[in-house]
Amino acid sequence: MAAQRTFPPVDEQMAFYRRGAVDIIPEDDLIKKLEKSITNGEPLKVKLGLDPSRPDIHMGHTVVLRKLRQFQDCGHEVLLVVGDFTATIGDPSGKSKTRPAMTLEETRINGRTYYEQATKVLNPDKTRIVYNSEWLEKLTFRDLIKIASHYTVARMLERDDFEKRYKSGEPISIHEFMYPLAQAMDSVELRADIELGGTDQTFNLLVGRTIQEAFGQSPQIILTTPLLEGTDGVEKMSKSLDNYIGIDESPEEMYGKTMSIPDKLIYKYFELLTDIPAAELSEIHIQLENNSVNPMKLKRHLGRTLVELYHTPEAAREAESHFNLIHKDKSIPDDIPEYRPDISQDGTVWIVKLMTGAEMASSNSEARRLIQQGGVRIDGEKVEDFDLNLPVEKPFVLQVGKRKFVKILP
Repeated sequence: MAAQRTFPPVDEQMAFYRRGAVDIIPEDDLIKKLEKSITNGEPLKVKLGLDPSRPDIHMGHTVVLRKLRQFQDCGHEVLLVVGDFTATIGDPSGKSKTRPAMTLEETRINGRTYYEQATKVLNPDKTRIVYNSEWLEKLTFRDLIKIASHYTVARMLERDDFEKRYKSGEPISIHEFMYPLAQAMDSVELRADIELGGTDQTFNLLVGRTIQEAFGQSPQIILTTPLLEGTDGVEKMSKSLDNYIGIDESPEEMYGKTMSIPDKLIYKYFELLTDIPAAELSEIHIQLENNSVNPMKLKRHLGRTLVELYHTPEAAREAESHFNLIHKDKSIPDDIPEYRPDISQDGTVWIVKLMTGAEMASSNSEARRLIQQGGVRIDGEKVEDFDLNLPVEKPFVLQVGKRKFVKILP
């Protein structure tokens, strides 16, 4: 017989789960499930559905992953459900049109990529990944009719995007109604106790509760997390909008992008993206409300914290130093041109060729003269050798004189 697990007290667990959550539906039932799991020594099954059409993870995705990690750290079982079957249906997910369907092969590849990145947040030894094609492909047409009989068209049209499209006369295909039902069957198959998702998934998660009850199961608890605004402070974080901070990015890029967020997002980023204690989080909120601290100081703290989470403390210190070299001098403009040079086979570029290619010097002889006069710097460090071959492994700033700057990209 397997040994029973031990879990933190319910109040302690709920403090974790409430932080940064939008809704817990219903919260009283979650408390009862937690009490039962402590009494029985059995973990709850906590489910998160993955969209395999978007395999690259940024900080916006980590909001729900971090919440999942909290359940994991409290001893519960985490299930990542790759929607390889449901992705072949297509889902609007709040959009005005259906997302294009994918092949099963594409979804499997993307699912593995997502898992590899997600386990930078989750404990890989305690994370189980499953594919919903394993059970959904086995359903017969009779099964599908039976499932559909448990939900009405009227309730389907309560979903915001369906309702808007119906009222505006835009077409809604019957197969789109199948998506939330298919997702609900994932919860039935896995006997999920809890399902997590962003606020844009609330309707689908509620359908899961209804279908579980129809199959004689205790309905899952729903916990939703907010959608995180990107570095522009307006739109949801997205790679397509280029307002994202990637978890695979270099420490310099991660720190620099964090420093670019508007002040109004500082608290939200601390709350949703870090593990700082509740008391410190409360203090940050007070400081921002009272204007008792320079927001730049808090952004620096946030930048270091995020880099430490996905890299190392040393990398965080170096990223901040790199940022200081480029931005602390007020003579350096925030918006400078970028240049990607032709790099030799050994991964370097000749400083003179770099200067002429970036149009920082009109000729090789002028480039040499500028270097000899001490007017050329790389990330604030003076260049003294015009035979220098620079490695181009990460971005850096080339400065010529006091006013000319260009960001060199690998």
